[in-house]
Amino acid sequence: MEKNSVGLVETKYFNFDELILDCGVTIAPVTIAYETYGKLNSEKDNAVLIEHALTGDAHAAGEHKDEEKSGWWDTMIGPGKAFDTEKYFIVCSNVIGGCKGSTGPSSINPKTKKPYALDFPVITIADMVRAQKKLIDYLGIKKLLSVVGGSMGGMQVLQWITSNPTSVASLIPIATTVKHSPQQIAFSEVGRQAVMSDPDWRDGNYYGVSFPTSGLSVARMIGHITYMSDISMAEKFGRRSKENKPVFKFDPNFEVEGYLKYRGENFVKRFDANSYLYITKALDLFDLAGNKKLHQVFNGLKAKLLILSFKSDWLYPSYQSKEIVKACKLAGVDATYCEIFSTYGHDAFLLEIEEETHLIKYFLERVTKSKM
Repeated sequence: MEKNSVGLVETKYFNFDELILDCGVTIAPVTIAYETYGKLNSEKDNAVLIEHALTGDAHAAGEHKDEEKSGWWDTMIGPGKAFDTEKYFIVCSNVIGGCKGSTGPSSINPKTKKPYALDFPVITIADMVRAQKKLIDYLGIKKLLSVVGGSMGGMQVLQWITSNPTSVASLIPIATTVKHSPQQIAFSEVGRQAVMSDPDWRDGNYYGVSFPTSGLSVARMIGHITYMSDISMAEKFGRRSKENKPVFKFDPNFEVEGYLKYRGENFVKRFDANSYLYITKALDLFDLAGNKKLHQVFNGLKAKLLILSFKSDWLYPSYQSKEIVKACKLAGVDATYCEIFSTYGHDAFLLEIEEETHLIKYFLERVTKSKM
């Protein structure tokens, strides 16, 4: 177990009667999987909500019994870390539409006693946040010290501004955007088409019959290309090939081919294909401002923001974060921006631990002091 780990942790489950979605459909009942680290203080004002990215889950830190793999942001959560569990009470939940304990397309539809599959309604980022607010209320937290997340997690962070502006003291959106560009939508659609083109997808009704392994694997391979950068790929793989492999055959020969194949094959063991479709669609539908000008969304916001981006991130490039910064400044909101130099591409928000830790620690201390 890593030094300063939160140790063994357990996923908990919060159940509530119903959730009315943006599409007008009500799902009932609803389960939210979540984990907590640290202790909620007597004033209940030290809670930090961590938002996961596309394929993440509630297991952000520590280790589960009988599992060696630590939580997906374990390097950032724990005693003395960026999100210091000796100071803060950390909450992370699996999003609605997910497949790691929260209600989603693989959950049992109480009306049919079978998995929802494509009978599951369309979900939005706002729906995800609406469910999270119910969890936060259940935990007895009236105001969060901060809401933090990267990529899709950053979209959820931004959604809190419009859904619950008075329920947060600060927000940390990392490597994210207020709406997908056409290129970002295009990448999502290619991934979805890869899944839906797999004969084993069966129009979503593959549960207990088959699994669209090939399609979901290809979708994950496409995703991984966008998460890295040209420089990080060159440094990690170059044009190295496997020794003694015949040339001009179509098995993976270059190391980068083998890596993508490995990532795709491992992904299908832990993620549901229909959840992938629903969540990527939620990403594409997200539009924080809608018909408003972006700065109008931030008007009157009392929360402080720390906005982070990464120089080599071409999936969510820095110009998209700078749009958020500009809107904050026009609205008179207290916003700090930092573009971190990194060669890791979009994955940098999971890897640039030292610099993120320094920035986030200082920011959270400033937010805490401002409340006194």
